[in-house]
Amino acid sequence: MPTFPYQRVFTRAILILGVLTVVYFGTKDGREVALAKQKEVLHHRAQDITCSDDYKAELESFPGCVPRRCGRAMSDKLVSGSEADVLLSIAKRGMALGGSQGGATILDLHSGALSQGKNFVNIYRLNDAKDVFKKTDFTFYKVVKTKIQNAIAHHFGVQPQSLYLTHPTFFSRLTAAPALTVHDEYWHPHIDKETYESFHYTSLLYLSDYGRDFQGGRFVFIDGDNTNRTVEPRKGRVCMFTSGSENLHYVERVMSGTRYALTVSFTCDQKYAIDDPTLPSSPQNEQKQ
Repeated sequence: MPTFPYQRVFTRAILILGVLTVVYFGTKDGREVALAKQKEVLHHRAQDITCSDDYKAELESFPGCVPRRCGRAMSDKLVSGSEADVLLSIAKRGMALGGSQGGATILDLHSGALSQGKNFVNIYRLNDAKDVFKKTDFTFYKVVKTKIQNAIAHHFGVQPQSLYLTHPTFFSRLTAAPALTVHDEYWHPHIDKETYESFHYTSLLYLSDYGRDFQGGRFVFIDGDNTNRTVEPRKGRVCMFTSGSENLHYVERVMSGTRYALTVSFTCDQKYAIDDPTLPSSPQNEQKQ
């Protein structure tokens, strides 16, 4: 057979490429499982997983807050469309006063933290904020928070009164803009309990639609069986899960459009509890109430 220079290197390269192609396509379906598609309307869907030892051991100190099982659950029937619209309006109105120069903007109604440029400001100290929020905005917020709190308690078999709202609880807006600070790099795999010591139960309420309002930006659980399980955001969809190392996860980078969500977090440790957000008192706000 005819030969040519670097034939052996070329042949090996072709062989390696062929093997990688077979491995990729042969395991593609097994490496990713959809827990929730955007087009599905879920009354309730759940996946139970074994609690991590450290997570379960810590919760033994909080009677009434130990889950009967760890895992994750999703519902499209918990929050109404009108409630999701109100919350999206709150996020948009607040974030209009700031916005990250990178791809991730945060608004925390509890602390007032708002991304602005490469830093954070207190939205309640901005002159332009006095007419942004109304008392009814915070009422809607509390109603939705209470619904999620009760849903978490019911699914995981804990007492609702043993769950306390904790910091940080915030709106997020993700775009395809390149990251400029570490706060913009939302796509790294992480465990909530390691990132935020107070977290015991995490929930996400999606306020925009995957495939319609944005591309990319799916929520991905990385499981020990070498499988990624994905949740496609749907407006009004709630995803709730235990915050221990049994739920390693990340958010895919948004490729286009804008992704809005609300993170609502709960602790079993009362020392980390925070109050529901309220409209700061001011002469202007008193008139609006």
